[in-house]
Amino acid sequence: MRRSKLLLRLLALWCFAAVAGLAVPAKAIAEGGYLAQFLPRVPAGELVDGGERYGAIRTDVPVAPVLKGGKTLGWVFITSDLVSTTGYSGKPIHVMVAIGADARLIGARLVKHSEPIVLVGIPNSKMEALTASFRGLDIPAEIKARGRAHKLQIISGATVSVMIIDDSIVRASIKVARALGLGGLQPDAPKAATARALNPDAEAPANWQALVGSGAVRALSLDVGQVNAAFAATGDARAAARPIKAAPEERFIDLYTALVSVPAIGQRLLGPAEYANQDRFLGPGDHSILITARGRYSFKGSGYVRGGIFERIQLIQDGLSVRFHDKDHRRIGALAVSGAPQFSELDLFRIPADSGFDPARPWRLQLLVQRAVGAVEKSFITFDLPYELPQSYLMPRPGPVSASVATPGLSHPDEASARADLWKRIWQAKQLAIAGLVAMLGVLTVAFFFQGHATRHERAFYWFRMGFLALTLVFLGWWQDAQLSVVNLIALTSSLQTGFSWGAFLMDPLIFILWFSVAAALLFWGRGAYCGWLCPFGALQELSNQIARALRVPQWTLPWGLHERLWAVKYIIFLGLFGVSLISVSLAEAYAEVEPFKTAIILNFIRSWPFVLYAVILLVIGLFVERFYCRYLCPLGAALAIPARLRMFAWLKRYRECGSPCQTCAIECPVQAIHPTGEINPNECVNCLHCQVLYQSDTKCPVVIKQIKRRARDQAALAAGRTVLEAGSAGKRREKENEDV
Repeated sequence: MRRSKLLLRLLALWCFAAVAGLAVPAKAIAEGGYLAQFLPRVPAGELVDGGERYGAIRTDVPVAPVLKGGKTLGWVFITSDLVSTTGYSGKPIHVMVAIGADARLIGARLVKHSEPIVLVGIPNSKMEALTASFRGLDIPAEIKARGRAHKLQIISGATVSVMIIDDSIVRASIKVARALGLGGLQPDAPKAATARALNPDAEAPANWQALVGSGAVRALSLDVGQVNAAFAATGDARAAARPIKAAPEERFIDLYTALVSVPAIGQRLLGPAEYANQDRFLGPGDHSILITARGRYSFKGSGYVRGGIFERIQLIQDGLSVRFHDKDHRRIGALAVSGAPQFSELDLFRIPADSGFDPARPWRLQLLVQRAVGAVEKSFITFDLPYELPQSYLMPRPGPVSASVATPGLSHPDEASARADLWKRIWQAKQLAIAGLVAMLGVLTVAFFFQGHATRHERAFYWFRMGFLALTLVFLGWWQDAQLSVVNLIALTSSLQTGFSWGAFLMDPLIFILWFSVAAALLFWGRGAYCGWLCPFGALQELSNQIARALRVPQWTLPWGLHERLWAVKYIIFLGLFGVSLISVSLAEAYAEVEPFKTAIILNFIRSWPFVLYAVILLVIGLFVERFYCRYLCPLGAALAIPARLRMFAWLKRYRECGSPCQTCAIECPVQAIHPTGEINPNECVNCLHCQVLYQSDTKCPVVIKQIKRRARDQAALAAGRTVLEAGSAGKRREKENEDV
């Protein structure tokens, strides 16, 4: 037992060290981007009808012409050169697209991906056919409909991958069409400000009034009357019926902003010490703005919490939108410039270098004002505070203007915002499924916290468990494809090595919520909360075994010595997969087919016969040995068992007599997770709570039976004593009566 614990601890440390210390830098992309890499692999005629060859890749935009003789049929590009295409695997999904002069797609081909469900589950031909179906997509129409003019075809089991492909094709095509002026779309021409840079020798006025007058500080002043009128103008009768009850001339908000990453402005407003602190707050290429306010309305909002987002303000520049998170924010005490008024809010906000923000171009700060129109409903309007850096702080940009400046948004797209829009759309589309999963988690949590009450009536609890497992199998598994896999952990490991991003993991809401709940449950109950209740394949095994028991199929109990040694097999499998993933993620994902989840749950047994035969064999063995796969082969269960050693509570109740001499729980444990000595092995326990049913059973638990008998004897003795006392009292009464007579 000590050796097993030591092995698990060493394994946990080794895994942690491997993940934390073996970070591998992302592979450098050769000059010409992915297009240069994939162009030789796809003949022009296979991508575009009549295409004979490709021309040279342009230097300003990563596209190449598709040629027939001397005629250009269209332009070809790789989506991952232009937008983020990171899939659920944590790696890009590369799609080659050809677009014609009318801004319609004339070809599309999936050239490379690492999506696990496609690698070892869904035929790649389905994904290729879906990608090719984008031919004929009208990009101007997509712009008008905000990318929703076409009907998206979903492949069951690969929803996330399909939506990422769709999003990347549409957004990348829009960028190319605009950059090249296709289909009558206006190219992003260079603007005057983009040819100018910040002037390090500029000087700022010495007082607040002069800074505001020169335009270095810009202001937006709103009174109560203006805000009430703005809500009335929206046509929302509910908002108009709830005006602010104050004098119309009362100050609603005075909002000021300034670009304080400009040295002259920043040093004047903040002072030398605070400006130096700001430099330490900013990274290379970052910019910062000062936002100050006074009045009855807060631009930060009372609902803001640490780690959150400032939902009432955003910076907008052309098509770029920057929202500020807690990590981008710093409070300051006071302004250093003379004549500055007193403000109730004084804050600095960082604009990340990769946002695409250009300080030389005009931008605006948008303020969101809200008004309650019901118990939980609100109405919103926006006010803009425009800002343009005065020309005295600018100078001609030295050297030629780069393509990224001449074509804003092409080389520095607001990918974070676009990816957020995509996963938000996915979450909105699955609101009912999310609500169902949250309800299941809530019911299970209540059952675990009050397990003594839940397991008091054996028959009722049995049917509760069978119903919950049926819901897990049908709803989570076969309907929503929410089956966790060791492949998810491999993808996480790869992401940690090459650059972690939450976006990839937010693409599947049910899987994300399940992993979040698993992480919490590991601290409270161990791995059994998922393995015993929320795993669709585990539910399939147990339900089929219960049917087998009802049909009198004999049940096999492995000898304890063999059973205990077979536990190690799943840890060996997990170690092997983890080790292979450090060498080749794709190879590890292929070997992860040791999990029958995709065959039995995701693809509903619609696969080639070797996969189906493997899954069926495991289920057939499970008819005789309950949860055979979970006990001895599941690498996901092994992976969850390692951190489960850190759980904080021991919820399962035991008697001193458990194991010595009583063996009832050990014999009846469905997965033989109870040692003959009475201890419950938390690494193998699936939290079925059957031992807690037995703990209270007055027909099976010897301790409870003994307690009942003892109480019965005590009550009988008490009753007998009471009878004797009553008889004695009656005799005395009769003697007294006789004496009186």
